[in-house]
Amino acid sequence: MAPAAAPEPHFKKDEKALCFHHELLYESKILDVRPVDGDDKKSGFEYKVHYKGWKNTWDDWVPEDRLRKLTQENRDLANSLRHEMLAAQRAARAPPVATKKKPQGSTRGSEEPQPAVAAVGPRGTKRLRDHDLEKEEVFQAKRAVRIPMPDRLKSLLVDDWENITKNLQLVQLPSNKPAGVILDEFFEATKTHRRLTSAEADILEEVVQGLKEYFNKSLGRLLLYRFERAQFFQIHHELTEATSDLVGKNLADIYGGEHLLRLFVSMPELIAQTNMDAQSVARLREELANMLSWLSKEPQVNAFFASVYESPGQPYIDKVKSSS
Repeated sequence: MAPAAAPEPHFKKDEKALCFHHELLYESKILDVRPVDGDDKKSGFEYKVHYKGWKNTWDDWVPEDRLRKLTQENRDLANSLRHEMLAAQRAARAPPVATKKKPQGSTRGSEEPQPAVAAVGPRGTKRLRDHDLEKEEVFQAKRAVRIPMPDRLKSLLVDDWENITKNLQLVQLPSNKPAGVILDEFFEATKTHRRLTSAEADILEEVVQGLKEYFNKSLGRLLLYRFERAQFFQIHHELTEATSDLVGKNLADIYGGEHLLRLFVSMPELIAQTNMDAQSVARLREELANMLSWLSKEPQVNAFFASVYESPGQPYIDKVKSSS
């Protein structure tokens, strides 16, 4: 019997592809290919990539699951991720007095800042611009917070995006493992596996409770795709119905892991809107990174991201299309 052929890499040297860097996809070129484990091709492959338009110092070896073929569908995904990120940044940069409150259920990242009007004459123009530049520098410094997203969770986010926006499916709700339960389980696991002082435990509990609050307040405004709006409106209606099984619950008791991951993607922009000092931001970033690392492990992935996607039916799809 002939030996099984050695696996071949899915990407070849000099091939153009799309590569994840943090939450965005960038056009890249494969510079080199090598087995993950020495000369053992059965271990899989990793690829040295050059990001188009970036300096060579950013060239990096990446695992295969960070790469996507350069197809039109994946280009559309890259553009969608970029537009959502830019929209979230614009929303974060808008001063509170210049924004208009949107109804719950607006699409993720769709808020458009309203222009601020400054009643300042020509003599004050330069001073105002200097002040705006200072504010911009402060904002950029805050926005520079980076929360590393494990590759395995990035893949889940992409699958989630495709199921909803391409396959026109919805996550079955209420979730068997809602976001609030996931955060509580992280808190309990952390208390067990880390030696926390009472002060550290208090801070961790505050972070967990804060994330629940962020989740409840931002889900309808930032974390939904357009196709999910009608489902959200129905859930929101049931929360106020006296005879509903959902009465008295929060959104963190209904929506699950996929939407929680979307919150983590938005956290850098949400943090930029706070007045937290550098030490507090660093501690929060550390805890968020710990959570993501914990979520990416095998037991948690199987427990929290096994959501059932289902077709809502043609009447729902027609309703969404008619409201677009």
